[in-house]
Amino acid sequence: MIGATMKDFFDRENIEIFIKNTNVRSLALFLFVVSGLGIIFAFLMGWIYGLIMLVLIVIGLYFSIELLQKMATDTHEYLNDLAYRIKTGEQQALLEMPIGILVFDDKDKVEWINPYLAHFFGDEDLIGNQLEAVEPELFKKIKAHWDDEDYHTIEWAGKQFTLLVQADFNIAYLMDVTKYIEIESLYEDDKLVLGNIYLDNYAEISQGMSDSDISNLRNYITSELNEWAEKYGLFIKTIDDDYYLILGHQSSLDIVEQNKFSILDVIRENTTKQNSPVTLSVGVAYGDNDLNKLSKLAQSNLDLALGRGGDQVVVKAADKQARFYGGKTNPMEKRTRVRARMISQALQELMTESDQIFVQGHRIPDMDSIGACLGIQRIAKMNNQECWIVLDNDHIHSDVAKLLEKVDEDGYQDIQDHIITVDQALEKATDHSLLIMVDHSKPKISMSESLFERLKSRVMIIDHHRRGEEFPENPILVYIEPYASSTCELIAEMIEYQPRDSEGINKLEATAMLTGIQVDTKSFTLRAGTRTFDAASYLRSAGADGLLIQELMKENVDSYMQRNYLISRVEILNQTMALSAGENDVIYDSVTTAQAADSLLTMDGIDASFVITLRDDHSVGISARSVGDFNVQVIMEAMGGGGHLSNAATQINDKTVAEVRADLIEILNKPENEDENEE
Repeated sequence: MIGATMKDFFDRENIEIFIKNTNVRSLALFLFVVSGLGIIFAFLMGWIYGLIMLVLIVIGLYFSIELLQKMATDTHEYLNDLAYRIKTGEQQALLEMPIGILVFDDKDKVEWINPYLAHFFGDEDLIGNQLEAVEPELFKKIKAHWDDEDYHTIEWAGKQFTLLVQADFNIAYLMDVTKYIEIESLYEDDKLVLGNIYLDNYAEISQGMSDSDISNLRNYITSELNEWAEKYGLFIKTIDDDYYLILGHQSSLDIVEQNKFSILDVIRENTTKQNSPVTLSVGVAYGDNDLNKLSKLAQSNLDLALGRGGDQVVVKAADKQARFYGGKTNPMEKRTRVRARMISQALQELMTESDQIFVQGHRIPDMDSIGACLGIQRIAKMNNQECWIVLDNDHIHSDVAKLLEKVDEDGYQDIQDHIITVDQALEKATDHSLLIMVDHSKPKISMSESLFERLKSRVMIIDHHRRGEEFPENPILVYIEPYASSTCELIAEMIEYQPRDSEGINKLEATAMLTGIQVDTKSFTLRAGTRTFDAASYLRSAGADGLLIQELMKENVDSYMQRNYLISRVEILNQTMALSAGENDVIYDSVTTAQAADSLLTMDGIDASFVITLRDDHSVGISARSVGDFNVQVIMEAMGGGGHLSNAATQINDKTVAEVRADLIEILNKPENEDENEE
């Protein structure tokens, strides 16, 4: 019996359990040692005691082996049962888990599919068939992510799935996440949006109207806005005669954006028919549940819309790119001489508080930029302050180069001494210096972005371009008038309010500023208002030389030939847009590029022109021009530039002319730009 028990115990599986279990081995060793010592001590006392002890140990050994065998058998049965349950669970999971599993062979034939995924295929038999033949849409999406290690959300069979592909094992996993996508979509749709609506020119329009006409106009606008808000599920509240608050959900904003905020066109067109053209500016904020943050962002977006000239909408979330709608009309001139005088006085105070002034235009400055710099330097002299013009002589227009030659030839030593390089400006700058940015507001296109960073806490901006999304954080004074013809026009007005007992503007400065106005207005044919002619008259009376202007603007033969060559390369897009691109390795002067764009715009039936060339700094420049309602500003902003509705540009680095041309054509062919052109 004992022999049989021993034989059962020492079979292979029990021995494995014995060997692998440290506790059992330790217990057996301890019993063996104690039993041996007990038998030895018993026989030393007498053979009878030894015999009795031996019998007792044999009986104990028998029961111990029985117990150990039972333990081994129970353990073995438990492990077998556990293995069976695990294997069964795995099989059940593969068959019933809510995750689709699709197994392929090396030739993309389906080897196995679990029931969960199979029911999406209906009665189709997949095993042994090519998935591409049975379900090409799913096959295409699986192959698109074949080498990806991450999860991807795909749409298939009217549902949303999370897809993971294990290419090494030819297995694809799909989980139906439609319900969760719908919950997320509902959450996104219910997010709050907050907006401000401002009537740009309500005060000016209503000044000469009777009380009844004002009441009728205001009632019409309020009624139209209420109907629009009700149509799209928005809440609107009148805050002031020319100010409204709108509140709604993201889903409503999406629909309004699809409709491109048509309320702007409706109110502008209908009020124009009544000889009281009113335009709206709207700032809309979204993407945050904090109403205080939304309110601040909405006001900031409204300021951006107004800074761009009004009659448009700015939709923006924090840390996201702004979206613009409207802006189809050139802004109405509504600045006053009172504002010009106030800005002029504020500039005087800033100059007085500063130890020195630095003025810089944009990179590769044109005549408006350099003329504005000379004008600011003259204002500084009138206030007995030292002003440095920051200029990179290596990258300037041909007309600016001629002007600098005149400075040298005619002995304007003081001007020459105050034109410094970027490195010199950085050496001279202190914490009490003032930086004035003219003819631009984007730091990245400044003559020196590093100088801006050095003095960004003391920056003033004077510009006539529509304000872009990129803008200095806390400028101490901003004078942006998009309805002005040029920056030189704004500064000429400011000079008139400076101290009269100081030396006035000289002939060269007046000529440079008048040239800047003439260039930006295309000889007073574009964006030239009554104030433009007033400024030109003042500069003319200050000694501006018409013959010198002609000399500065003269075009050399090479430039003339290049311009005509660019025109000869024109191609017509969408029947109304002219596009010309230079070669990838031929450098063109930026003035020549701009003149070519102007010339293309004179062609019959052309509403917009774009000329792309390689510049001398090896960037690729685009000059864009338009007439009518076509907004080239938004096109150039999409490519990192900016400007006006009818006159814009951009410079792009690290791309060839051909690549930039392809990018521009892609943008021009977008539906929203085609629609805008048709309108």
